[in-house]
Amino acid sequence: MLRSHHCGELRLVNSGQIVRLAGWVQATRNLGGLTFIDLRDRYGITQIAFNMDDRPALCEKARKCGREYVIQVTGIVAERSSKNPNRPTGDIEIIATELTILNASKVPPFTIEDDTDGGEDIRMKYRYLDIRRNPVKNKIMFRHQVAWHTRNFMNSRDFLEIETPYLIKSTPEGARDFIVPSRMNLGQWYALPQSPQTFKQILMVGGMDKYFQIVRCFRDEDLRADRQPEFTQIDCEMAFVEREDILNTFEEMMQHLFKEILNIDLGSFPRMSYDEAMENYGNDKPDLRFEMKFISPDNLRGKGFQVIDQSECIRGIVVKGLESVFTNKEINDLTEWVKRPQIGAKGMIYIKYSTEGVKSSISKFYTETELLDLAQTHQATQGDVILILTGKKSDVLKQLSELRLEVARRYNLIPPDSFKPLWVLDFPLHEWNEEEQRFFAMHHPFTSPIPEDMHKMNSDDHDVIASIRAAAYDLVINGTELGGGSIRIHDRTLQSRNFELLGFSAEEAERQFGFILGAFEYGAPPHGGIAFGLDRVCAVMQGSSTIRDYIAFPKNNMGRDMMIDAPSEIDNKQLRELGLIK
Repeated sequence: MLRSHHCGELRLVNSGQIVRLAGWVQATRNLGGLTFIDLRDRYGITQIAFNMDDRPALCEKARKCGREYVIQVTGIVAERSSKNPNRPTGDIEIIATELTILNASKVPPFTIEDDTDGGEDIRMKYRYLDIRRNPVKNKIMFRHQVAWHTRNFMNSRDFLEIETPYLIKSTPEGARDFIVPSRMNLGQWYALPQSPQTFKQILMVGGMDKYFQIVRCFRDEDLRADRQPEFTQIDCEMAFVEREDILNTFEEMMQHLFKEILNIDLGSFPRMSYDEAMENYGNDKPDLRFEMKFISPDNLRGKGFQVIDQSECIRGIVVKGLESVFTNKEINDLTEWVKRPQIGAKGMIYIKYSTEGVKSSISKFYTETELLDLAQTHQATQGDVILILTGKKSDVLKQLSELRLEVARRYNLIPPDSFKPLWVLDFPLHEWNEEEQRFFAMHHPFTSPIPEDMHKMNSDDHDVIASIRAAAYDLVINGTELGGGSIRIHDRTLQSRNFELLGFSAEEAERQFGFILGAFEYGAPPHGGIAFGLDRVCAVMQGSSTIRDYIAFPKNNMGRDMMIDAPSEIDNKQLRELGLIK
């Protein structure tokens, strides 16, 4: 070994020991007769001392070491005269007796510090340098902990880790596939899996009644902070279970991760229907760290104010205790914010309730008594503000959901270091696409209806089909969907009917999914499962807004790997071998 200890290991109890360390030069300091090097590896930093009086040649050699040089040092552990209380190794230093330069380094394009001077593009180009920085390094190490504790939990519950193929068949549902041409079968293509969905169901048919896999998935879709074209799922499936069994198992898993890694007790997870989430919070992954449920101020109708009277939907939120903060400037800023194209509201109504009564942007249309009655009806008290949006219902719910979150962020209403989990249940099985005039699966086409709605599957009535609820569930923490799953269809007849409702002909269903339909004819057990985004789980646990730093080699927002410059052009010889050009 090139080192006897790592750079975060040594303490005062090691004083007098001869040790050998290796790592990267974080910084050098020349102080006349003394030279100091801060030596870094992934475990920490140790100060190395070189004395010009005792070993002048060694000291001169040390002074030639630049930032990020890779060096090996042998020396004696000694107590520091000037200790550094901010560093675990800050009580000691190594009095160097030997120095070997293992590799020199060019001056890095950005500082290898917690607060670096490098922009995102340059850090992605030199990702191997960025990984040396504590914020990135620690996130990658944290991800390892989450994966390790997940495997421990799953193993303790008799789950088998089973690999599924990466080269599979393309399917038309869901996001776009990444496709791979086949050289041995010219003109035919593989697809990279968006998830191992069908394979894990077939494993259930095969009797592997508890499966999991920490698996790479691929989706060719537009990117944002919580999405990458390739990402990792904690993918799970169980046979001979009902929905309750799955919820309990994976609620326990998430409690286990938070307790073991963060020493946080999540407690039990409340449950909420999809309809309730949409009506009260405007989205299916509500952030419950703060209240601000939607209100329906319909008693404003019929007073001659056309904006209200002609609106399909009126919804609002009560902002508690911030009446004095909501100056005219603040209200104008928020109004302009909701009118941005990204939000799309036409305007915002406000009602301020103070000791002096009520003040509102619609005061000329309503008496003070009417506005006061509205406030009190919705549990507003003195010091509160009501914000109201109007318009088409689907638009208003989305817009008000965004406004709720913006108000919470802007005025620090979200408690720090707080975690609020939630199960969202009973999603619609199908959603209607107006443009294509057909139903799509809200989750995927293998999701089973809830037992109470099973009879509706035989209907041809549009409204009846739209009302079918899925035996699906999403786990949400702090307004982020960490994972979702469902009880699956395990009967060929029912699965075929669902394909029919989704617009598949019998021939198309057989061509695309004949392998799983056939498997259902050989004793498929009732089964269900769930998949969590590993990167998202890590980000939420650490309160991060992006998953990118939890991935060792991420893509940028254009889906490019800046380090290796991918995607790239392919040589014509390769294209000819694949039959793509002549």
